[in-house]
Amino acid sequence: MKPTLKTPLRLENWFSTDAKMLQLYPEPIRALSRMHWSPLYITQKVVSYLAQNDQVKVLDIGSGVGKFCLAGAFYKPAVSFFGVEQRKELIEHAELARKKLGFQNVHFLHRNFTQLNLCEYDHFYFYNAFFENLDGAEKIDNEIVYSNELYNYYSIYLYNQLERMRVGTRVATYCSWGDEIPPCYKLAETHFDNLLKFWIKI
Repeated sequence: MKPTLKTPLRLENWFSTDAKMLQLYPEPIRALSRMHWSPLYITQKVVSYLAQNDQVKVLDIGSGVGKFCLAGAFYKPAVSFFGVEQRKELIEHAELARKKLGFQNVHFLHRNFTQLNLCEYDHFYFYNAFFENLDGAEKIDNEIVYSNELYNYYSIYLYNQLERMRVGTRVATYCSWGDEIPPCYKLAETHFDNLLKFWIKI
């Protein structure tokens, strides 16, 4: 599934609908969108909460092919968006799409999120990347190891890291049980039948 570029469109046209944006990616990647890539209406809502000013750095934990970061960069062109993803092939797709769009305010990191210093970022988006580890959950591929133990490990690790963040840190979770959110975070808003939740450290 080698990444390839698509026919050029005007920048705003790429983000007119999810279907248009998915044209940045090959068909096998598009087929994963329903379960694994953030819809544009979710991204719009999230960036309006996380990007309160142009100086913030927003990290997407488990960024996949970069759909959230790229859309966020379109909606908030002065904000820096970072995506961390452990699958090299997905990073390659994300980078190709970024170059196609010409964005300079998006950065993709090929590594496990536990290798990052989260204190280098201001706010976080989390479309539950850990669910893949649970029995019966839909997987993106078979390129990484899955286990219930990893779900617990990652959730506890993120919980501990978020606990250390500065007061005022914002987190947006989508399709999450909230296992990774420590009690020092206040639930500020919920949307779309509680699927999307906004948190702030108090």
